[in-house]
Amino acid sequence: MNSVKKIMINKKQLTAVCAVFVLLLPVMFSACKKLLPTDRDTFNLEARFTQTIYKPVLGRTTLMSNNFDSQNSTLPLTFRIVNPRNNDGQVAPELIKPFDVLVWKKAYTGTEQSLAEIEAKRAIEKHPLFEVREHSGEFILWAAANNSVLKSLPDSGYTFDVEVTNNGGRRYFNNMKLQPYKERPYEPNSMDAVTGASSNAPIRPTTVLNMLGERTSTALTANDINVYLNRIGDGNSLTIRFLDSTQHVINPNKFNLTKWEKLVHGFNLEKTNTYIKYDVAFPIPLVNIPTAYTTIDGRQAQLIFSYDRLGFGGIKELGGFSFNFSIYQQGAWEIIFWFNRDNPKFENE
Repeated sequence: MNSVKKIMINKKQLTAVCAVFVLLLPVMFSACKKLLPTDRDTFNLEARFTQTIYKPVLGRTTLMSNNFDSQNSTLPLTFRIVNPRNNDGQVAPELIKPFDVLVWKKAYTGTEQSLAEIEAKRAIEKHPLFEVREHSGEFILWAAANNSVLKSLPDSGYTFDVEVTNNGGRRYFNNMKLQPYKERPYEPNSMDAVTGASSNAPIRPTTVLNMLGERTSTALTANDINVYLNRIGDGNSLTIRFLDSTQHVINPNKFNLTKWEKLVHGFNLEKTNTYIKYDVAFPIPLVNIPTAYTTIDGRQAQLIFSYDRLGFGGIKELGGFSFNFSIYQQGAWEIIFWFNRDNPKFENE
């Protein structure tokens, strides 16, 4: 009987102890949490910008990337441009003031079927002309920054600082430089990058293949073709013309194998005996991705003109040339190809 009582008492004591233990669990757990190491963001003081002087070309939207080494700092980092100033140390309001810039809201693919479809993928937003992407450290100079808005070389340009933070720390990178080059509305060109003056050196096609001269029957080379890119007014168009050695018009139909519908990403093709014209969106190319209208790397548009003729013995010969280019300024543009020494031989033997 006594043993039964003891067991009952022990059960009561055990129940009381368990109740106390349950009540103490949160306190014990909290205490353990304080003793355990916690995950904290780290900011490695060795983190750095790998490039501190930036020299983009005005008039082009330029992304300056792969320029920050986080040294395994905890991501995301947050970047902010602070204290942008002129070379005299005064605030540079032109770098702070928001401007209208054209921003892609949907991806351009190169398969769009109209100007309206392209423009529906872009929108105007307010941005500083020069800014840093918040979590990557990449800098952007927007195309709206032109010669009339920002200073350019040989002026020493602008100095700015960048604040980089995460929950583990903060650091300022001081006295970074923005020293843009003057606008060059198209590539290739003969303009000096610093002064903007033209050397008048001729622009040549990119390749010439199996073209013979009409009078000389000698091979035509790139030196036998001058290329001129001219902005002739406002608008959204690109016109292509060919001139012979006496500067008379060559009928574009002579380049009979040219795929005019696929030549540029343009619309409302106007094909005449004197020129080819397209409605186009600018810049050309619109973005740096490979499409049916660009070079393999997507950095330039590519024009390919070709034709065939019967040579000696009735053998079919293929000839033609290509021209890689970019145009950054909106307008009505024309590209003229002048055969300066001899005309292409289009006729059969």
